Amino acid sequence: MERTVETSSPMALEVPLISARYARQFIRFMERKGVRRHAILGDTDISSDMLDDPDASLSMGQVRQLLGKAEWLMGDERAAFQFGQQLDLPAHGLLGFAVLGQENPRRLISMIVQYLRVGLPLMDMDLSSTGSTFRIQLIDNWGLGDLRPCLTKIYMGSIHRISSQVCKHFCFEFDFDSSLEPEQWRSIATDCEFRFNAPANQVTMPLSGRPIRNDDTGLEFILANARSREREPSEQADETVMQVREMIMSQPGRPCAMDNLARRLDMSPRTLRQHLSTAGTSFRTLRNEIRQNFATLYLTDTAIPLDSIAEKLGFSDQAGFTKAYRSWTGQTPGDVRRQARDRK
Repeated sequence: MERTVETSSPMALEVPLISARYARQFIRFMERKGVRRHAILGDTDISSDMLDDPDASLSMGQVRQLLGKAEWLMGDERAAFQFGQQLDLPAHGLLGFAVLGQENPRRLISMIVQYLRVGLPLMDMDLSSTGSTFRIQLIDNWGLGDLRPCLTKIYMGSIHRISSQVCKHFCFEFDFDSSLEPEQWRSIATDCEFRFNAPANQVTMPLSGRPIRNDDTGLEFILANARSREREPSEQADETVMQVREMIMSQPGRPCAMDNLARRLDMSPRTLRQHLSTAGTSFRTLRNEIRQNFATLYLTDTAIPLDSIAEKLGFSDQAGFTKAYRSWTGQTPGDVRRQARDRK
């Protein structure tokens, strides 16, 4: 049975919660299906300017408006699952690359759940395993009501997409009905079973045993080493640093302002600065460290052009990115990329 909490107060529903990046991707998905943008955004508090703002975030109230308006425009009840399938790791923001270098399949599944909780906190998840089989149960903590099936299918589609590299079969169970035949659902995910009117919304998936990549230059290794060198701060300050890290990792290329992070943490900017100072760091230090880690991952593990990396990390041009990266590491991006190629 789904656990829910009372979140209907105006204050809870208006807190900035998720990146507007997801709304942009959803609007593009709907436009490809022939639904015009103004038809979805009409009578909502979401404007085109907000969608085009790289630093914008949506509240739960706005998410409800968007999904409520779009659901009846979708036409095909599989559309929400298909949209979720487009949310691969990079689509969840640069933080998605943090798990690409993870060579342990069990750890990978755990990290997927962890990052989805941070980047898309609209439903909670309960992860459990028996032998080599994992189960992820979705939990409605917002009392989504009629919108729960739509959001559940989005989550399930994304879990399918980003877990398919290590899992060979998926069994999706939904606690609501479907008017479609099982074959119609399997046409969009041939390696899956779909069961409706089940006791809970959950997916079970056995590991395929296929190895991921084993590369110590991956972001997870870099971040683990960085954390091991951090000072021993107070418990509260340490928790704040971890939360700020996760928030910055969800949008390292955007000018995520201190005021915005403080508001999401329910504290004043001054208090946030004090916590970070107690932990021996600062907002700028954390953001530059994370951008450096993402940049190194791009340079060593991908062939993405330098100007594209600069854009993804929030720099106005390649020259600015090169100057910043040299100040962080003592090397130019080109040098790091050449060294990586020589090692291969």
